[in-house]
Amino acid sequence: MAIHQTKGKTDEWYTPKYIFDALEVSYFDLDVAHPCQKTFVPALNFYTEDSLNKEWFGFVWMNPPWCKTKSKINWIKKFINHANGLALMPDSTSSEWWQYFAKNSDAVLFTSKRVCFIKPDNTKGDSPANGTTLFAIGEKAVRALKQAEKNKLGIFLKTHL
Repeated sequence: MAIHQTKGKTDEWYTPKYIFDALEVSYFDLDVAHPCQKTFVPALNFYTEDSLNKEWFGFVWMNPPWCKTKSKINWIKKFINHANGLALMPDSTSSEWWQYFAKNSDAVLFTSKRVCFIKPDNTKGDSPANGTTLFAIGEKAVRALKQAEKNKLGIFLKTHL
């Protein structure tokens, strides 16, 4: 959800189930930015707070708060350093942080439709002002994005030859 749409309200916007269905990932070892309530994320372990100060392990899922750029870049750097997982972020292709993330990922997928995220009350949110990018690092993540393209979630692009 675009920051201007939620400013002063909440960073709590959850990934809808159809994203995970399209990825066909049976499980993630860790959801690094999980809310306190149950969501559709098929993860074995969850960090609900202070994730940037904890050690990440295994194949991770990251849908961090879509917050100010300074905080966003901290999530991105930690994800890149971990180097094993999938991250969901807003499309902001001309921004410095987005280009840095794409350059340091193995592949990206642009969703074909704007993702209507799930609100904390479990209702579907409105269509956001921007699209969504999934970033992949690692072989398992790249395979998941290729599968998501086959399942018509979006367009897959490999970022490294």
